[in-house]
Amino acid sequence: MATNKVFVLDTNKKPLNPVHPGYARRLLKQGKAAVFRRYPFTIILKHPVDKAPEPLRIKIDSGSKKTGIAILNDAEGEVVFAAEIEHRGELIKARLKDRRDVRRNRRKRKTRYRPPRFLNRRRKEGWLPPSLLSRVFNIETWVRSFMRIAPIQAISLELAKFDTQKMGDPEISGVEYQKGTLAGFEAWEYLLEKWGRRCAYCGKDDVPLEKDHIVSRSRGGSDRVSNLIVSCRKCNQRKGDKLVEEFLKNKPKVLERIKSQVKAPLRDVAAIHSTRWTIFNKLKEFGLPLEIGSGGLTKFNRTQRGLPKAHWLDAACVGYSTPEKLKVDEINPLQIKATGHGNRQMCLVNRFGFPRSRAKQSKIVHGFQTGDMVRAEVPDGKKAGVHVGCVAIKSSGYFKINTSHGKVDGVNHEYCRLLHRVDGYQYSSS
Repeated sequence: MATNKVFVLDTNKKPLNPVHPGYARRLLKQGKAAVFRRYPFTIILKHPVDKAPEPLRIKIDSGSKKTGIAILNDAEGEVVFAAEIEHRGELIKARLKDRRDVRRNRRKRKTRYRPPRFLNRRRKEGWLPPSLLSRVFNIETWVRSFMRIAPIQAISLELAKFDTQKMGDPEISGVEYQKGTLAGFEAWEYLLEKWGRRCAYCGKDDVPLEKDHIVSRSRGGSDRVSNLIVSCRKCNQRKGDKLVEEFLKNKPKVLERIKSQVKAPLRDVAAIHSTRWTIFNKLKEFGLPLEIGSGGLTKFNRTQRGLPKAHWLDAACVGYSTPEKLKVDEINPLQIKATGHGNRQMCLVNRFGFPRSRAKQSKIVHGFQTGDMVRAEVPDGKKAGVHVGCVAIKSSGYFKINTSHGKVDGVNHEYCRLLHRVDGYQYSSS
């Protein structure tokens, strides 16, 4: 199966050129290297190397739910590694809402808890809610991690999904690139996102879509995105130069939905725009050359190179530094899902808020903690065999291991060997 390249460290833990998995396997078999890290897979050499590594560039396509990462060799146009990070902002938001509801419900009752206070809250400038801040930390953490295991010398970041200046005034002068082929990609990508990539009138999503003016040009309508809508060819031709109220006079619910959606902001885009400068400033602190680009430019680059839609491919196409030819044939991106490090709730409660379980026990038992990836070699008994997977610890020392073939319960800790320490993320291959 096609896969990413393997990261290599020298004896002093300095990053070298990533190598093909077959070559890394040969080094491990010959005893010239050892496994340094399981995800992303990294080996460390047992002998010194004098060859200087080739500089690499890390490219980031930040999204509200998923962020694509690609590491490129600009000189050869080769993508040596790709990953997609799934954020947990929605989960954090839901948990904060649950906690808030419990707190408010508790204060409604006649109990000893203090009354609510609203004038004692102070937020620093640039404050972000935890659901958005987690995106920033995820991106910063992984860029820092890749810099430790790869010779990264430059960063490219998709700073905004759309160029709002270009969309707000498409006839703006003095900017050369706005008059070229790229100009329409910004507004079109925005419209597709805003209308869910389906016809606003009939709701079809498996047909070619076109731009339609809410107030037609013949009636004085402008080309601003606030006057544009996405429709199929059939609906576009039926509407013609009619007003949208006239065209949908027999469909009041559709008309009401369109009018509300025209004014509504894009939720995902709002999340990206709220965090973009925070991410930019965090990456700037690494001291490497930082290139920025827009989502319209990313789509333009991907379309010109004939690549399909994917988060990691969008990342590879971020910015003007994108090589004319990209080598992406042997890449199977690593799927990274943010899970966090558990929660601070000490015990479970019933519907009245009273404890119904014991307080938390020790988080580490015999050097293992829940979520660690282990390899257990059981010599005999009902559970004899080799079991590889995530472990769930028990104070008794007999653990449960979740393998790809099912759960194995009651494995003695003495048979377990640590493969990868839990770090707040889950890993898989697409």
